[in-house]
Amino acid sequence: MKMILATAGTDFDLRTLRAVRVLRPLKLVSGIPSLQVVLKSIMKAMVPLLQIGLLLFFAILMFAIIGLEFYMGKFHKACFPNSTDADPVGDFPCGREAPARLCEGDTECREYWAGPNFGITNFDNFAFAMLTVFQCITMEGWTDILYNTNDAAGNTWNWLYFLPLIIIGSFFMLNLVLGVLSGEFAKERERVENRRAFLKLRRQQQIERELNGYLEWIFKAEEVMLAEEDKNAEEKSPLDAVLKRAATKKSRNDLIHAEEGEDRFADLCAVGSPFARASLKSGKTESSSYFRRKEKMFRFFIRRLVKAQSFYWVVLCVVALNTLCVAMVHYHQPQRLTTALYFAEFVFLGLFLTEMSLKMYGLGPRSYFRSSFNCFDFGVIVGSIFEVVWAAIKPGTSFGISVLRALRLLRIFKVTKRFGALPPPALRPPLLPREEVVRCYCTLAVGLAS
Repeated sequence: MKMILATAGTDFDLRTLRAVRVLRPLKLVSGIPSLQVVLKSIMKAMVPLLQIGLLLFFAILMFAIIGLEFYMGKFHKACFPNSTDADPVGDFPCGREAPARLCEGDTECREYWAGPNFGITNFDNFAFAMLTVFQCITMEGWTDILYNTNDAAGNTWNWLYFLPLIIIGSFFMLNLVLGVLSGEFAKERERVENRRAFLKLRRQQQIERELNGYLEWIFKAEEVMLAEEDKNAEEKSPLDAVLKRAATKKSRNDLIHAEEGEDRFADLCAVGSPFARASLKSGKTESSSYFRRKEKMFRFFIRRLVKAQSFYWVVLCVVALNTLCVAMVHYHQPQRLTTALYFAEFVFLGLFLTEMSLKMYGLGPRSYFRSSFNCFDFGVIVGSIFEVVWAAIKPGTSFGISVLRALRLLRIFKVTKRFGALPPPALRPPLLPREEVVRCYCTLAVGLAS
């Protein structure tokens, strides 16, 4: 084709078309069904994403116009030395009146400074204002822009601009994109699953039809074979009668000999030793079986106790109190509080050790360690015991293992499935544990950094 174009006198360079070869790896999509679902979801989401992009553009336009009204030209004033025309002192804007940042010493606030980020971040015109608002929406360095506006115009009312900008633009608008993609992906996946189910059902129906036809053919063949056997049986009936009488006589003789053998076996059993030995041993095992029954009844009682709902909530209350005691630790705390928390640590450790022992005895070690929460409790309690022993050997040292007991509060989410007013199951994992996780990490930070 290149020679043909050269002959025709055109200067079109076909090497630019070679860039299309980079699309060849997209053929892999045809061989991976999961990638097909993702690609089709993205293609079908283009129209809703275009609508969301238009909505986001209008939001950026609105905040850019507001920024033009309040911050136009504010980022070009800086603190310059009075004596010379040197560069400004510091890369921060300033203001001439409070509550803006005032210049100190032998400097004055005047123009002209290019501005932050080499003059790119400003609200001087519509284009730069939209670029600055877009940077804030992406949450990439938006706090620096907030601090610059505080220095240039004061920090009294700036939050009224940036707080709605972040909430509406970042938390709401950008998450709409994720919502649209998630919805289209769910629809496409449901469509693929329905298609697979339909093909599977059709294949199953085809197999059933083939099987029914095969069985029908077998039944007809059996009927033909049965008719032939009946015809042959009519021809051989005199010989069958003779053979039947001989078989009946033989079975009667075998039955008589079997009854005689059973009588002999019964006599041997009456005199034999197995039943006699069992009766002699029964008297010796009565006392041990009594204690075994009592121990089993006590274990059943402990099992019902640890499985009771009241026991569960009592343990959670103890865990909450332990977490409260750990969270009460602070810098420059009174010595009385330190002593009280020191002894409270032993009390809670004893309570948790008792709980673990009761559960392990009532449920059995195998059933106890089957639960991940119980395994975590066991690790925390053993670590706490090790920490107490280590602190007794080397006073003043702590590994912070006792702080991990606060994570036991996460067990309360085992009962959230009973609450009907909670969100659907798809929303529970990301929403529910967040507060408890933050609380546990705060407690851990207090225990490690105090």
